[in-house]
Amino acid sequence: MKLFITLTVFAIVLNACGNKEKKEITQQELSAPTAQLTEEQIANGWRLLFDGQTTKGWQIFKGRENNTWEVDEGTLHCKPLKEGVAGDGDQRSDIMTTEEFENFKLTFDWKITPEANSGVMFRVTEEFEQPYYSGPEYQVVDDKGYPGELNDTQLTAATFDMYGTVNQSVRPIGEWNTSKLVVNDNHVEHWLNGSKVLEYELGSADWIKRKNECKWKDAVGYGMAKKGHIDIQDHGSEVWYKNIMIRIL
Repeated sequence: MKLFITLTVFAIVLNACGNKEKKEITQQELSAPTAQLTEEQIANGWRLLFDGQTTKGWQIFKGRENNTWEVDEGTLHCKPLKEGVAGDGDQRSDIMTTEEFENFKLTFDWKITPEANSGVMFRVTEEFEQPYYSGPEYQVVDDKGYPGELNDTQLTAATFDMYGTVNQSVRPIGEWNTSKLVVNDNHVEHWLNGSKVLEYELGSADWIKRKNECKWKDAVGYGMAKKGHIDIQDHGSEVWYKNIMIRIL
């Protein structure tokens, strides 16, 4: 009887250990960055812009000196300012696709650190001194913790300084969010975590009015290009991007 009880207890312990190991592996797999497409995505015309291993297909805006972008555990990682001081050995600049795009659906996962600020721009050209003088920006920011004052057109998923969002739901800092950007001729949609939070028409009367009343009023090329690069902003903050994929429309 004692032998039976001993063996039973031993079996229960082994089973618990096995289940714990299985649970840990599952959690590790769920949190691990990925860079692969499903067969369905491939069949529907999606392709990766970031392979999770190299920066192939990406370049620094205007070829500027840069030491802040790296590939880290399957993510495109922007390092933070050294000790929070700009210019302390940092050579900062945006990173953008080598290829230009016109009409597309773009999806990407991102997470940020407290107080961080970044963003994804589209139809960026190198005609001007900064990418944001041509490309409208899908804002990525710590809505609650950013040290500067933010209005509704400067919160996450907004078109920076142009359009605010509706029913926006951002996950806590340090967790992954999923965004989608749809650009089709002049029609643009911003999605966040499965919900459409904003749409607008480039060049419309409303667009022109808003542009003339915000910081882009003197940016003659802002939102004008019909084709351009996908650009990820280096704003001095630590941010991560992964699963960056595109479907041409």
